[in-house]
Amino acid sequence: MGDRGPFDIPDIGPVVGSEFAEVTVDVDNEGNSPRLRLKDLRTGRVRYLDALELETLIWLPEGHLTQLLDPSADRWKEGPSGQR
Repeated sequence: MGDRGPFDIPDIGPVVGSEFAEVTVDVDNEGNSPRLRLKDLRTGRVRYLDALELETLIWLPEGHLTQLLDPSADRWKEGPSGQR
């Protein structure tokens, strides 16, 4: 399977996807400075990352990034009422 790379879906925008996730990627200019707007297409959850947060991801040691990628650490945990 080759690298599909990002693709553009009408009315949604650029999408970066794999067999594990599909996320839309846009630049948001509504705040004090430009920031990246990321949306999980599976859940609809949106996260904004500013330049400092993006730079932090770049400088994060490999082991720390691997911990963040473990879905059992946070993504799949349910609260007391069964809510995530």
